[in-house]
This record gives sequence, structure tokens and C-alpha cells, in this order.
Amino acid sequence: MKSLSLLLLCFLSFASQAQAWKILETHKVAFSNKDVSGTFDQMSGTIVFDAANLSTAKLTFKLKVSSINTGNGLQNKHAIGDEWFHAEKYPYIEFVSTKIEKTDAGYKASGKLEMHGVKKDVVIPFTFTKKGTKGTFIAKFNVNRSDYNIGKKGNEVADNIKITATLPVQKK
Repeated sequence: MKSLSLLLLCFLSFASQAQAWKILETHKVAFSNKDVSGTFDQMSGTIVFDAANLSTAKLTFKLKVSSINTGNGLQNKHAIGDEWFHAEKYPYIEFVSTKIEKTDAGYKASGKLEMHGVKKDVVIPFTFTKKGTKGTFIAKFNVNRSDYNIGKKGNEVADNIKITATLPVQKK
């Protein structure tokens, strides 16, 4: 009886452990609107995600602002300057989830998004496709840059920015 209890305890402990995923180097975080497009090429983060146990799920991401790549060196330099992202003072864009939920189209991550020293509650819809020990998270959402005091409101760049994050992962 004692060994059965120990075996059951070990099984429950293993079953309740959340699945950690490593973000692969082939990740892509792209942004676009009618005026500008590009990517943030340097990102770090942690993903703990098990579709069968969303209460243990946690997503954290950190984009390095100075890794912005619009395909134009002068535009990149301008984007990380004081008028826009001010990368020297605000070197990262960060997201930390507080809750993950299943939706009809996939999942949604509620949490805090911080850019340019401004932290706001956001909901980011995403999908997850698993293939063996690998998978892909894809998130598509919009951000209003003026909500985060990025650039001047009403200037030549539209406020609404479309974000598409494609994160290939592998089980740790």
C-alpha cells in the first residue's frame, strides 16, 4: 500500500508539472502598418504551456528595442532615438502574462505589456500547433503606439501597428 501511494504521488507530481518550451532562434516578431514595417530581431522569453492545464501556463517575452530592423539603417537609427522608442532609456519591450485561456480560435494571454515606460493591460490572441517535441506559437494583434507615447500623435506614421509573432519552440 505504501509503494502504491508513493507511485501515485510521483505520477501526480509529474502530471502537474508545467511544460517548459525553448524559443528557437528562427523566431520572428514583425510589425507593420501603411507607413512602416520591420522586425525586432532579438528576443528572449520563457514559455510554460500545457493546453491540458492552462492554470500553470505563463508567458514572458522581452524584445530588445535596438534590434529593430526596418530594412533602412537611417530609419532604424531614427526609430531607436529619443523621438520614438528612446532605446537608451527604455531598452526593452516586455510582456508578462497573468492568465491564459482557451478560445474558439485558439488561446488568449491576458497580461501586462510595457513599452517606452508605459505599462498597460492587454489581451493577446494566439494559436499553438504541436508536432512531437516541437511546436509553433503564432500571435496576431494590434498596438496603438500613441497609448505608449511612442512618437508624436498625429505625425506621419499611423498610430495602429499590427504585430505578428511567430515563435517556433522545442520542449526543454
